[in-house]
Amino acid sequence: MRRLPVYLLLDTSGSMFGEPIEAVKNGVQVLVSTLRSDPYALETAYLSVITFNSTAQQITPLTELASFQMPNIEASGCTALGEALWVLSDCVKREVVKTTPEVKGDWKPLVFIMTDGVPTDDIKPGLDAFRQCKFGMVVACAAGRDADTNVLKQITECVVSLDTADSATIKSFFKWVSASVSAGSMKVEETGREMGGISELPPPPPEVNIVV
Repeated sequence: MRRLPVYLLLDTSGSMFGEPIEAVKNGVQVLVSTLRSDPYALETAYLSVITFNSTAQQITPLTELASFQMPNIEASGCTALGEALWVLSDCVKREVVKTTPEVKGDWKPLVFIMTDGVPTDDIKPGLDAFRQCKFGMVVACAAGRDADTNVLKQITECVVSLDTADSATIKSFFKWVSASVSAGSMKVEETGREMGGISELPPPPPEVNIVV
């Protein structure tokens, strides 16, 4: 079976402490429970969580939705976004099955990045590694006024911003991510084709602004 890998890269730096990080935890739970009720997503979507603060780590390897366990997420430290991109590319190389002449591998991964700040490390090495991987769709979310959309634009064309990093807004973002993964799952299952761009995603809710 061809899997649709979904990687969440979540900023867990100190500035996310309190309401924002609680909202992220709730958002991931909403995402998982929503996708579990979608037969297409349940069949194809596999979820991984990578967090980044002073360092980056994969806290949940690529896991089928049915057995996904909510990881412990706490906020502290800096914003090592460059290292997170490095960890992501390493995980993709190890976890995603490549297509060969003999076997159809996994679908290209969907990646959702959420950060409320500016990287505190050099993102170039991670960005170079990231660009060597093939992704289906990469969406970067700038949560709140302190996030730098220009940095995110170096990673992907698909950048969205949230005016605030409060619980209602973050929840709206995760609901939209759920709908986007569902749409991607349905598309690969029904048509055998992958998402082509942000225009193919469900329209974002009013709290989620597309950065052009």
